[in-house]
Amino acid sequence: MKYGWTGRRLVVDLPSRTWSVEQLSDELLRTYIGGRGLNSRTLYDRVKPGTDPLGPDNVLIFGVGPVNGTLVPGSSRVTVTALSPLTLIGDGAPCFGDSNVGGFTGPEIKFAGYDQILFLGQADSPVYLWIDDDRVEIRDAQHLWGLDTWKTDETIRRELGDEEIKTACIGPAGETQARLACIMFNRHRAAGKAGMGAVMGSKKLKAIAVRGTGGVPVARPDELLQVVEEAVKTLYEDPSALAWSRYGTPSLLRPHQAHGRLATLNYQRTQFDNWEKITADALAEQYWTATKACFGCPLHCAHWFVVGSGPYASYGEGPEYVCTGGFGSKCGNDDLSAILYCHSLCNKLGLDEQNTGSVLAWAMECYQRGLLTEKDTDLKLNWGNTEAMAELIQRIALRSDDLGTLLAEGAYRAAQAIGQGSERFLIHVKAQDPALSDGRVAKAWGLAYAVASRGGDHLRALPTGETYFTPEEAEEMFGSAEAVHPDGVKGKGRLVKWSEEHRAVADSLEVCKFVVRTSLMPPEWVAQFLNAVTGLDYSGDDMLKIGERIVNLERAFNVRQGLTRKDDTLPERFLKEPVPDGPARGRVMDLEPMLDEYYEARGWELQTGYPMRRTLEELDLGDIADEVEAMGRLGDLHIATSDKD
Repeated sequence: MKYGWTGRRLVVDLPSRTWSVEQLSDELLRTYIGGRGLNSRTLYDRVKPGTDPLGPDNVLIFGVGPVNGTLVPGSSRVTVTALSPLTLIGDGAPCFGDSNVGGFTGPEIKFAGYDQILFLGQADSPVYLWIDDDRVEIRDAQHLWGLDTWKTDETIRRELGDEEIKTACIGPAGETQARLACIMFNRHRAAGKAGMGAVMGSKKLKAIAVRGTGGVPVARPDELLQVVEEAVKTLYEDPSALAWSRYGTPSLLRPHQAHGRLATLNYQRTQFDNWEKITADALAEQYWTATKACFGCPLHCAHWFVVGSGPYASYGEGPEYVCTGGFGSKCGNDDLSAILYCHSLCNKLGLDEQNTGSVLAWAMECYQRGLLTEKDTDLKLNWGNTEAMAELIQRIALRSDDLGTLLAEGAYRAAQAIGQGSERFLIHVKAQDPALSDGRVAKAWGLAYAVASRGGDHLRALPTGETYFTPEEAEEMFGSAEAVHPDGVKGKGRLVKWSEEHRAVADSLEVCKFVVRTSLMPPEWVAQFLNAVTGLDYSGDDMLKIGERIVNLERAFNVRQGLTRKDDTLPERFLKEPVPDGPARGRVMDLEPMLDEYYEARGWELQTGYPMRRTLEELDLGDIADEVEAMGRLGDLHIATSDKD
């Protein structure tokens, strides 16, 4: 009997509308754990350079981990992986893409008996996948095409006659293959990053519906109970975890304002004059009605909200900080009801609100500077114009006019089309929005944005250790107390490396990173969770080594696509413009020395960013070393050439 893992991969061939089950080897599972790690290896093996992200040769992968569906705190997550239609590297090649999401669908996939679902090819007309334990059907979805995500979810539940069914679906944005499209899980949880909804739309896959009645065998149940009790006790004694439990991610807006790192007016400023109107306190006082948790989570950081009246009447779950900041300070908007309306609208239409907020803010700055005018749009895109924001969100999802179609391509491609210097106002890394912490002020975050494998991203490393660890701990772990100093440079590269590896393992177990960003941050915790469930005996160091393997695998994927060091950079605004206001006024981002330290710690060649052979072989990635060497993209080859010169 396998413990934790099911050892089964469901492979769906969309052109023939057939499916099969493949067995996953013990070695593969132990090497990559599951979820993100297993997905990343699958993508590397199945998608080669030259693949069109929106073509039939791209694959779409849903992966869960060995602790999904157990008592492990926060064991709710699922990773969706594909070649990204949004992000770009090298001479314009797409790069690695995935998105991680919570809720209840991940455990349901596990209960149905699968570790991974793999979609191949493209259907000739809309379909959805129905999984009822071992019974699998590929059903017609013509009647669902055109529906928003909420109506799709409702229709499928009614059609199948079971309110306990869990769904993942796209809305109109995915159908039009907007590069900002996300996948919505049971209405309120978004797999938002890297345009995964556009890939799903390109395959004419409207939805997945799943019902599982199985369990998850646990190797050491008594040990699991003990570890979980200790973990929950530790969480409830952690003040930051308790604050997280009460207010969720919107609580981040207040410290970001206080520290002068709050994205405002597309990062033209780092503090927002009316910030108090859009805080978690304001949400709690005016609109939140109840707290809500994902599967198995003691933090319950989500909330139900109701805007009962007015032009922006809406309801739903959320929002996250990327919404309150993205549709708030970043766009110069202090109307909280409008922020919630935009949030609900994005969820229904199936748009990633982080990248959507970013493209709105960029368009507003272009309007401010006269690069977008009334000749280009009938909307007045002045800062804080909530009516224009809501209207433009719909136009982006539906591609209903020229500007909506342009912005549906993402801010980077839109800037290439408009030109006129509009590229200077882009806030992106590899064509994706990095988030809301100003990289000039939070330097570890800035470095993490630059090197993230799926393009600009705050969650790939989530380097909360920059403010969590003491200087003494930083000296011991990262070689310099500067690693935890706001203006520090030394040690940041090693801090980001450690953080990336820790998050990669959490994503592979499919444990929420927000649970293990607190007092449960030491990697020994995830090792204990995994060992109790699977019966194995990993150490904390073993966990970090697996994380290192996953990070290098994803790096090799991008190197194979054409990535070099020049792609690991930051927006011009972060690199050339000092912080204009607030307590961090005058700070700049000194990226290069931190990038050097990061590359050295990773075992990557400094000039190119290519992994060295010894690095890959030490991580049991020798086959990948052989492949990138044959392409002339192994770090060792560049050093050899430089020595001859």
